[in-house]
Amino acid sequence: MERPEGENKMGVMPVNRLLLNMAIPIMISMLVQALYNVVDSWFVSKISQDALNAVSLAFPVQNLMIAVSVGTGVGINALLARSLGQGDREKVNRSAVNGLFLIFLSSMAFVVLGLTCSRLFYTAQTDIPGIVNYGADYLTICCGLSLGLFTAVAMERLLQATGRTFYTMIAQAVGALTNIILDPILIFGLGPFPRMEVAGAALATVIGQFLGCGVGIFFNLTRNPEVKISFKGFRPHGPTIREIYSVGLPGIVMQSIGSVMVFGMNQILIAFTDTATAVFGVYFKLQSFFFMPVFGLCNGMVPIVAYNFGARRPDRIVKTVKLSVMYATILLAAGFAVFQLFPGPLLDLFRSEEDAAGNLLAIGIPALRIISFSWLLAGFGIISSSVFQALDHGVLSLICSLVRQLIVLLPVAFLLALLFQNLDMVWLAFPIAEMFSCALCAVFMRRVYRRDILPLRA
Repeated sequence: MERPEGENKMGVMPVNRLLLNMAIPIMISMLVQALYNVVDSWFVSKISQDALNAVSLAFPVQNLMIAVSVGTGVGINALLARSLGQGDREKVNRSAVNGLFLIFLSSMAFVVLGLTCSRLFYTAQTDIPGIVNYGADYLTICCGLSLGLFTAVAMERLLQATGRTFYTMIAQAVGALTNIILDPILIFGLGPFPRMEVAGAALATVIGQFLGCGVGIFFNLTRNPEVKISFKGFRPHGPTIREIYSVGLPGIVMQSIGSVMVFGMNQILIAFTDTATAVFGVYFKLQSFFFMPVFGLCNGMVPIVAYNFGARRPDRIVKTVKLSVMYATILLAAGFAVFQLFPGPLLDLFRSEEDAAGNLLAIGIPALRIISFSWLLAGFGIISSSVFQALDHGVLSLICSLVRQLIVLLPVAFLLALLFQNLDMVWLAFPIAEMFSCALCAVFMRRVYRRDILPLRA
């Protein structure tokens, strides 16, 4: 089928081909990002376990930055794609420039927090000097230079919203590969560079983010004609900002819940041993190999659903969602198999020389095997949440995330720790929470189908 003149491919290309065309470049780039996250921690683990713990404990703040940038980006993405589907070019451009304005303000907030509160964040969790010193250096750099991360995410979302995911892949890959190359150079002081240890890992990260940002800006200015970025005579537009945050704010809160969950779990785990927090940090690095492609699939799916909702094409929406659930489930089932069969070799990558007794393996092997049972249900929940966001029901995504990570997971983990005094039992909270969340997503998905998608057939 030929594309009608002037119509975006999201309205005419066969759905399976379109979904793969949109998602695969993002999935590849996010796999590269997952690789640099693992490489980052692998190099840091060779310094000491304190260094690995410092990076692991930084996850809530880093996740919060990602939550704000990606949540705002999802709001921009959904509004922009929906406006394209409606043929409203003026609203497309207004969405882009107001979104970038919000991204800039958000990054400045983290600059202030990073420069003033990094050490306080660590002293609130531990009194081990090595962890506090390494962690304060790491967070100060990551937050203080966060503009690169925020702008890079915004540029990627503008490209995704118009279906140009290949360019997104290139921008993300440039940033990730830069980080991987710079990590050993700056951490260990290779060649003329001084040894910076954990601070070097942070600096490698932000340099990669700024380079990825630069590539994203170039592609938007030269390869994305459907979006015109111009701040000439710019004034914030209240209705557009409200529309962006109607989807984006629940997404921000939803992803921020992950930071609260990790912080709370770290407090439960550190009561057993600080090695447990290192295991939890390593788990998040390893699981990203399977979850990042699923999130990439979601990023490819959201503009398709939003565009076809704006264009009133319900059959394309339903087929996109069904295919997305199938692909996500296959990916996470593969991850489940890997974690069941090879947890020891995976964890052994992150053992420091001081862990001669193998505590990381003793704690980590059952942890990876137990937690990964939740993955068998997680694909449906992740796709459902993204569908809710694409159709302007971000609050439903927020409720599902609240149930999974705060209302069920943390209380269950705390009770299991209290009742059994056994670390292995604590990990059971993850599959228990996923079951509750999956059931709730199914109820909400049925409701959204009946209220929003089914009427489009009339």
